[in-house]
Amino acid sequence: MKLRIYALAYLLFLYAPIILLPLFAFNDATIIAFPLAGFTTEWFSELTQNKALHEAVKNSLFIALMTAIFSTLLGICAARAGAMANFPGKRGIIGFVMLPLVLPEIIVAVSLLVILRQVLGVNLSNWTIIAAHVLICTPFCIAILNGAFQNLDPSMEEAALDLGESRWSAFRLVTLPLVMPGIISSMLIAFTISLDEFIIAFFLTGTNPTMPVYIWGLLRFPASLPVVMALGTLLVALSIILLTLAEILRRRGIKRAGGTDKGGFL
Repeated sequence: MKLRIYALAYLLFLYAPIILLPLFAFNDATIIAFPLAGFTTEWFSELTQNKALHEAVKNSLFIALMTAIFSTLLGICAARAGAMANFPGKRGIIGFVMLPLVLPEIIVAVSLLVILRQVLGVNLSNWTIIAAHVLICTPFCIAILNGAFQNLDPSMEEAALDLGESRWSAFRLVTLPLVMPGIISSMLIAFTISLDEFIIAFFLTGTNPTMPVYIWGLLRFPASLPVVMALGTLLVALSIILLTLAEILRRRGIKRAGGTDKGGFL
């Protein structure tokens, strides 16, 4: 009983700020405080008229899409190697690849900024953010795809090889369709992480800010706070939808491969 009370209190503390987002997003007042003034959809309407926000959203969507593609491709290679091959230093290499999971983002951001600007002399742009986001998203993709590849029966691909298929065609025709739900799940997770990421984007953005960086800029103006709440409500809803789809596809992929579910995001 005490454990349940503790769990409920913890969840309430953790998600109370998110619950407040839609309350103030529909509140008919520029002051973020109780009591609520009334119901309005004005702040959502303002989102459709803000051209600077639209450009920031386009930048974030482009960065998130490219990050999802590149991170998943790298994740496929790493997860397949980790699940189906034995080579010297395998555990150490995989641990090194997964290192960004435990590194503070502020350290990663500052290090990349110094390397890109001072060492390589690269101009900051959307592509510098994409490179950084691929670095932090690839370990998440590997973690998801590991389950898909480890639960895959290697004899199925071996049977295709015995029937005359090449290594690539056997992977494309047999393995890839079986792990496809995991691949889609990986892309959705990477897309969500990149879309919401702020610290690295703040350090590495060029002249075109991403959506989180633009939202941070709006916080300097108190009158814009309800608009930020409205945008935050939409982002939370989108993140929940994408994460739910990713978890559904992850479980479907494990079931399709004939494995057992050992835990996930939900």
